[in-house]
Amino acid sequence: MLVLPIGLGLASGSLVGFSLGLIGGGGSILAVPLMFYLVGVPDAHVAIGTSAIAVGATAAANLVQHARRGTVIWRCAAVFAAAGVVGAFAGSSLSKLVDGQRLLVMFALLMFVVGASMLRRRASAGDDAVQLNRENLPRLLLLGFLAGLLAGFFGIGGGFLIVPGLMLATGMPILNAIGSSLVAVTAFGFTSAANYAVSGFVDWKLAAIFLAGGVVGGFAGAALAKHLADKRGALNVAFALVVFCVAAYMLVRAAGAV
Repeated sequence: MLVLPIGLGLASGSLVGFSLGLIGGGGSILAVPLMFYLVGVPDAHVAIGTSAIAVGATAAANLVQHARRGTVIWRCAAVFAAAGVVGAFAGSSLSKLVDGQRLLVMFALLMFVVGASMLRRRASAGDDAVQLNRENLPRLLLLGFLAGLLAGFFGIGGGFLIVPGLMLATGMPILNAIGSSLVAVTAFGFTSAANYAVSGFVDWKLAAIFLAGGVVGGFAGAALAKHLADKRGALNVAFALVVFCVAAYMLVRAAGAV
């Protein structure tokens, strides 16, 4: 692998890791377009498969940081993730049957949805002492499966669905939802990546490079997450605008390829 792709892979991974650690929901949505358009991965399925393993591993590294800060509610996160793994396997299996160019167009449309979801105001209040119980168990299972299905299809972490899903199912605060979401992002990413790897749709060298950058960026993002909690609204707006611009670029490129 040449020096330039290595540098671009490290830079891309750092950006994804930083945004994933700082914002949580939606932080990994840039992984696929960065892989395909910036790093230069020629096949959409390889870009999705490679980004899935990189996002999963980056989320695992970020999870360690949030766990040390005590923001992860483990039992609720584990149930959500377990249900989502089933969905992620089904989604990634279906995705491999879709034409690569059409998949990129669908991904760009999804990015507009992600950007819009990040512009919504979410209350930070909630019960940080919430526990797994009979009342929230069915909601965690259902929302976890649906989030995993979408995450697996597009090879993303799915944090933009997982964070509000955890808050809706349990009533936990957003800071705990961000930390707990990384359990599911890790599980979804590795499940999707394993499914893609079986079909040869993973570039392992690039995944390692992307991960190295992601770990560095993740440390910085997780460290800032608590200190910038009161400015999260402005951060989300800025990130949403970036997502909109990248999605528009993808649609223009896709239209030119038709």
